Amino acid sequence: MYVETTEEDTSEDHPWKLNFDGASNTVGNGIGVVLVSPDGDHYPFTCKLDFDYTNNIAEYEACIMGIRAAIERKIKVLEVYGDSALVIYQLEGEWETRDSKLINYRELVRDLIKVFDNITFYYLPRNENQMADALATLVSMVRINGRWDMRQIQMSICEAPAHCCNIDDKEERDDYPCYYDILRYVKSREYPDQATENDKRMLRRLASDYVLDGEILYKKRKYQVLLRCVDAVEAKKILKEIHEGVCETHVNGFTMAGKL
Repeated sequence: MYVETTEEDTSEDHPWKLNFDGASNTVGNGIGVVLVSPDGDHYPFTCKLDFDYTNNIAEYEACIMGIRAAIERKIKVLEVYGDSALVIYQLEGEWETRDSKLINYRELVRDLIKVFDNITFYYLPRNENQMADALATLVSMVRINGRWDMRQIQMSICEAPAHCCNIDDKEERDDYPCYYDILRYVKSREYPDQATENDKRMLRRLASDYVLDGEILYKKRKYQVLLRCVDAVEAKKILKEIHEGVCETHVNGFTMAGKL
C-alpha cells in the first residue's frame, strides 16, 4: 500500500531504501522508482522518457529521479538497489565509465549524493526488483499527453472470486433453501406454483424420505439415522467451524462430508 509522505526516522540505524529500474516496449519508454521508509511505507515514482536514449541511460535516469526524490524528503541515509550491474558498479567505482554519454550521468549522481550522510549502492537481480520494474513497465505502456499524477496506489491479494466475498451480505437469510419445496409439502402438503402432475408425483416420492420435527426437517437414512437439513448460511458456518474453527480438520472431501 502506498501512502502520502510523512516525516520518518532518517537516522543511520534506520536507512531508507531506493529501488530503480527502466523499461522499454513498442508503446514507449519509462522509468520506475520505489522509496521504502524504515517503517515499510512505499512511495512510487514513475516517469515517461520522451527522448532518444539507451538502456543504460534509462537506468541512470531512474536512479537520479529516485535520489532527487530522497533529497526532497531530506533523507540522509539511503540504500540504493538496481538491477543494472553497469550503473551500480560504475557508481561504486568498481567499473570505469568509458561511454561518453554516461560520464555526465555518473558525475551528476556523484554531485547529488554529497548531501547524504551515508549512501550505498547494491546490485539486485531483476526478479528481486519487481516493483520498480512494474512501475517502469506501467508508465512505458500508457500513452500520456501531459502530467498525470496518481497520488496513491493500493495493492492487495484477492484469495477468492469477488462474488464469494459478497456471500455474507447476500445470504444473511436463506428464505428458499434447496429443500424448500420438500419442507413446504411435508409441513402443509403444498405444491410449488406451476407444478405439473409429474412434478407433484416426484415431490411426493422425495418427501417420503423426510421427516419434520417442529420446524426442523430431517432426511431419513439407513439404520434410522436422521440428517438435519440446513440452508446455505448455516451450511457455510458449519463448514467454516469444522475446517477453520476449534476442530481444524484438514481432510479430503469424503471424510469432511462424513464428519458433517
